[in-house]
Amino acid sequence: MRIAYDPGPRDGVPRIQRLHEDGTPAAPPEPQPDLAAIEEREAPRWVVARGRAYRRLLAAGVRVGRAHDVELVEGLLVGAAGGYAHGHGLAAVVARLQGRAPEPDPPVDDEGPLALFDTGAGDDELADVVAVHAAQQRALAAAGPGMRLLAAAESAGMLVAEEMTAAGLPWRADVHDRLLVELLGPRPVLGGRPPKLQALAEAVDAAFGRPVNPDSPAEVLRAFARAGHELTTTRSWELKRVDHPAVAPLLAYKELARLHTAHGWSWLRTWVHDGRFRPEYVVGGVVSGRWASRGGGALQIPKAVRAAVRADPGWRLVIADAAQLEPRVLAALSRDHALAPGEDDLYTALAAREFGGDRAKAKLALLSAMYGQTSGGAAVLLATLRRRFPAAMAYVEDAARAGEEGRLVRSHLGRTCPPARPGHEQPAAARARGRFTRNFVVQATAAEWALVLLAELRGRLRATGSPAELVFFQHDEVLLHAPAEVAQATAAAVREAADTAGRRLFGDTPVRFPMQARIVEGYDEREPAAPTPAVG
Repeated sequence: MRIAYDPGPRDGVPRIQRLHEDGTPAAPPEPQPDLAAIEEREAPRWVVARGRAYRRLLAAGVRVGRAHDVELVEGLLVGAAGGYAHGHGLAAVVARLQGRAPEPDPPVDDEGPLALFDTGAGDDELADVVAVHAAQQRALAAAGPGMRLLAAAESAGMLVAEEMTAAGLPWRADVHDRLLVELLGPRPVLGGRPPKLQALAEAVDAAFGRPVNPDSPAEVLRAFARAGHELTTTRSWELKRVDHPAVAPLLAYKELARLHTAHGWSWLRTWVHDGRFRPEYVVGGVVSGRWASRGGGALQIPKAVRAAVRADPGWRLVIADAAQLEPRVLAALSRDHALAPGEDDLYTALAAREFGGDRAKAKLALLSAMYGQTSGGAAVLLATLRRRFPAAMAYVEDAARAGEEGRLVRSHLGRTCPPARPGHEQPAAARARGRFTRNFVVQATAAEWALVLLAELRGRLRATGSPAELVFFQHDEVLLHAPAEVAQATAAAVREAADTAGRRLFGDTPVRFPMQARIVEGYDEREPAAPTPAVG
């Protein structure tokens, strides 16, 4: 059973409509104040316009098992049909179904170029949800099992994203403040630069022999030019090539200024409340299917402040990341299974077999294969991979060739790259698109593996009644907050979900997807937390 859900006015009674599996109505719309009872009694798949609808359910104490997110699924289907319309919001989808031109959605605030939400639909959102969902069910039925699995996983990702925002990432404001003081000096009372930043700025002035604003790239470039060093940018890699006494304090200033701006006291005051950091995640916010976020820089938490992410007393953080996920995905996609023979550290194993034990060379070779790098000695390493792993290399090179020719490429389940832009046939543009599509087929499939992992893990925790909560996700890393007594079982659930995700995508493959889990009290810790003493 499927149930279309319209939260209605903020102070009004929500409405539902029961649907058959093909999306056709099974009953007329009805007001329904007791949504928790429906979830407990019927366990339906809830059909919602967007993630914000589930946010209303969570606020009402309803945590659902399954969902279909109309806006996210529409983005997948539009892409699969060879389009890439920005209008994935419900109103835009209805406009397309009615033959009207949709208005484009507003852009994502940070970390992702795609917009998936709009401000609302027509006068009757429930009717619009039902109509669009029915059309999507017809399209999914014709699309095949891969796209159906992707649509389900993408919708499950929405549930995880909203639940993570509701739970929040445990964050100690006092620890964060202490870290900032250690790195920057005391917080300025009236604004301005913290003491250590000011001292570095003065060191830059002294090195140049005149005042230079280190926050102004134009001033820095002019200062170096006066000193006889013509630079094109103030990026760190270019500054490190220059022999001048201003370089060291300037590099140190840039690093600390970035921390002060992105995760300083202003960030702390804005984003951390009641011991939790609650960003808004954007599922599929990047073209490859990776997530983005709105505000807070959730996917770019610097190491300098990770010690502030700490478990509550009596709880633990279970942190797990997939080891060398993208190379393993390439091995499974291409069926070149010798590329990932089963070891936990793929780079070390490959180095021992092909690169004289040099792990750095093995890593560079694989990353070059997936990202199209040929400089810096990569070409010689790639020749070794072509000889030893021809199927894997042919897979990414075929994808690169398709991109250069302006054709579409797809992930394993069917996520489709954006169509070529006008002028793509120009040599430089063609090569750039080829590098993009070369990596797209791998990165997008890795994102699918991660989505299925999240869905499986969420389902396991829910089925066992575990109090553990998913509180953070980034590409191939998950972070859970769990009572100490269930931390080991939670880590085991992560590993089991990873194994299941591999089988769901690739069937009976010998390629393993190990998750290296650690149980700690702080995000910055590498060693396991001490065991909880026995009671009694």
